[in-house]
Amino acid sequence: MPSSDIAIVGAGFGGLGAAIRLKQAGFDDFIVLDQADDIGGTWRDNSYPGCACDVPSHLYSFSFALNPDWSDTFSGQAEIWDYLKRCVERFGVRPHLRLGQELHDATWDADAGRWRLTTSRGHSNSDSIPTSFMEYDARVLIVATGPLSEPSIPDLPGLSSFAGAMFHSARWDHDLDLTGRRVAVIGTGASAIQFVPQIQPRVGHLSVFQRTPPWVMPRRSRRITAVERAAYRHVPGAQRLMRAILYWARESFAIGFLHPTVNRLASGIASLHRRRQVPDAGLRAKLTPTYVMGCKRVLLSDDYFPSLGQPNVSLVTAAIQEVRPQAVVTADGTEHPADTIIFGTGFHVTDMPVMDRVHGRDGLSLAHAWTPTMHAHRGTTVPGFPNLFVLLGPNTGLGHTSVVLMIESQLRHVLDVLAHQRKRGIAALEPTDDAQRRWTERVDRRMAGTVWAQGGCVSWYLDATGRNSTLWPGFATGFRLRLRRFRPDDYAVIGTRREAPVVTS
Repeated sequence: MPSSDIAIVGAGFGGLGAAIRLKQAGFDDFIVLDQADDIGGTWRDNSYPGCACDVPSHLYSFSFALNPDWSDTFSGQAEIWDYLKRCVERFGVRPHLRLGQELHDATWDADAGRWRLTTSRGHSNSDSIPTSFMEYDARVLIVATGPLSEPSIPDLPGLSSFAGAMFHSARWDHDLDLTGRRVAVIGTGASAIQFVPQIQPRVGHLSVFQRTPPWVMPRRSRRITAVERAAYRHVPGAQRLMRAILYWARESFAIGFLHPTVNRLASGIASLHRRRQVPDAGLRAKLTPTYVMGCKRVLLSDDYFPSLGQPNVSLVTAAIQEVRPQAVVTADGTEHPADTIIFGTGFHVTDMPVMDRVHGRDGLSLAHAWTPTMHAHRGTTVPGFPNLFVLLGPNTGLGHTSVVLMIESQLRHVLDVLAHQRKRGIAALEPTDDAQRRWTERVDRRMAGTVWAQGGCVSWYLDATGRNSTLWPGFATGFRLRLRRFRPDDYAVIGTRREAPVVTS
């Protein structure tokens, strides 16, 4: 059984960031597992037309690996994926990768003080039975699968009877030519508003099924000039200055989320944007939200509204009743013909499948520990799960700026814990129940006055209990400052190492 000191699950921003930071800190005995045959995570999987980031490019990168060659102020999927590939080579992560290995189970072995991992590779038939298994063990487990990794498809009556093509935006079928087809797009979230304008000119007819209209702000994206890129490459501090300006500008956006009463200016900008882009009063009424801006994810687009006004597009606001072999039927009895269904319905965020595959002390799963709602000390560690670190765990998401900032804050905390273990000769640590309780109570108190608690909408931020277990109710700066100080008293020691860890540089 291959053995390592640290196992990382996931090769997206979180997993690769962890790998790089570990190497820089002198921890070289680690592996990175990923179910796909290439790195990239979200930015590998989401290759739909028009896919791009809605955070400025200079913020959507590691602070220790700035990219002076971004071509646009809001980078596209291919460019972000390429950036991650370059990071792999630049920081020597390639030898640590174990690709094509999907985590099947991770269980804490209390006697050995190790995580026992089983991964599966390949599938032999339509029942998705793995063709082979691999076993690994590690002292430390870092779960970096992320909240946007498992597509969510609604359980619509009759869906299995549909006779046409059907796929989720995160599993885009690039072999299917949409030219002239009757396409039904279900969902109007962040992905749909990007791919709908891209496919609209090609399809025969496009039916867009909207449950709740989103708040949409102008995107204001532009190409970065060659002069700017040259300055970022050759003028010391130029790109860091730009990053700092964008950082604090984006931090100011959080005020509207934390104090909804001051959100009127942004709401006014979004309303003016909608009036200018949707001249048809009837269509505009369908696209006008009735909830407070920020309650659901605020979207950025300059071409989504105009695409909905084209002659070959229908915006459908009636609820879907069922799916038939060649149509989607709404509650008003209307049959909407379709030979293709594309789901823009998001991901399993509060019920990530990896939760069922990670088992801590006493064999209890992470899903069990997170029932009915997710909790984690500092969004990263969980009582009952020694030496487990979850990147972008509970209450670490953001609505106003880059989650890469949150990942880096968490990685600093992970390294602090590992350094403490190394210095003290400690085999394993886990947070105390009291530490997690105090952290969660603080988060919930701060959440109470935010737009997510008072906005009057249902969103993927909320779990089955109605609690916002997804987002951080504050500034990214506040999260970073709270995680900068490692408090040993927040953790319980689990055993003592028999020998000092091997550290290479």
